[in-house]
Amino acid sequence: MTLSWNDHVAINELIALHGHLCDTGELDRLDEVFTPDVAYDVTDFGFGVLRGLTGNRDAALALGDRNPVGHHVTNIILTEHGPDRVLARSKGIGIMADGKCGSVTYDDTVVRREEGWRISERIVRARRVPLGG
Repeated sequence: MTLSWNDHVAINELIALHGHLCDTGELDRLDEVFTPDVAYDVTDFGFGVLRGLTGNRDAALALGDRNPVGHHVTNIILTEHGPDRVLARSKGIGIMADGKCGSVTYDDTVVRREEGWRISERIVRARRVPLGG
């Protein structure tokens, strides 16, 4: 099955929605982005793998003022990986309240569900060394 243009748009908007929800504190809407059993791997930041929507919400609340004030995503590449499954790679830029910023790569597994496309797994890789390190 080839991804339709509508699928491309829906997945791009899904990935973008994450930043909007986090930046506005609408963590009760994470089910619009992630599957209920999402695995959110932030091992590069010392937090391990967060499990489920509640695990993600609780971690964000515990981080409090240490959360970025801006999550920006760009350079989204989609690769079909079977029926109703897409691998998405994107770049993220996080802006902190003090103006510091950092870069990450998001490696997402996106699955089509009854309610639409959702991220079932996200690996957040910190980018700390130029040219791939």
